[in-house]
Amino acid sequence: MMLVRSATERDLPEILEIYNQVLRDSTAIYDDVPSTLEERREWFEGRNQQGFPVLVAEDDGKVLGFASYGPWRARWGYRFTVEHSVHVHVDHRGTGMGRALLTALIPMAKEAGMHVMIGGIDAENVNSIRFHERFGFVEVGRAKQVARKFDRWLDLVTMQLFLNEPGARA
Repeated sequence: MMLVRSATERDLPEILEIYNQVLRDSTAIYDDVPSTLEERREWFEGRNQQGFPVLVAEDDGKVLGFASYGPWRARWGYRFTVEHSVHVHVDHRGTGMGRALLTALIPMAKEAGMHVMIGGIDAENVNSIRFHERFGFVEVGRAKQVARKFDRWLDLVTMQLFLNEPGARA
């Protein structure tokens, strides 16, 4: 039975495995150097110190996906906007893991007083774009050829979800 819960440090090796598989085999992460366990630990500790959640989806005790959000931009004026990420093990995509993770993550951002959630998605990743649209995210920008991976230029789609009414007071 699938369970979504807060990640612990014990989950980091499985989070690392998922992260590096996504990095190696897709354009969902615009990087070409696999992460190390120490880098994932620093990322996890940074999220915790800043009060940002890291969630995992597990089934039968095995982590099969993870999600988090963090600052969209560093400047003070952007403090009510977060950027999220959701990654699911390649063998478990399309099984509801991503949906369960984002369903849990969005209310956490609302409860934390966030106003907007942003997703940066490779334009070729139509499944992720459709996935986000089902949650109410809308495309608000498309940056052409801003990244390069697998010997080709990549376009980045920016999608946005209002977590409360547009124009609401903070």
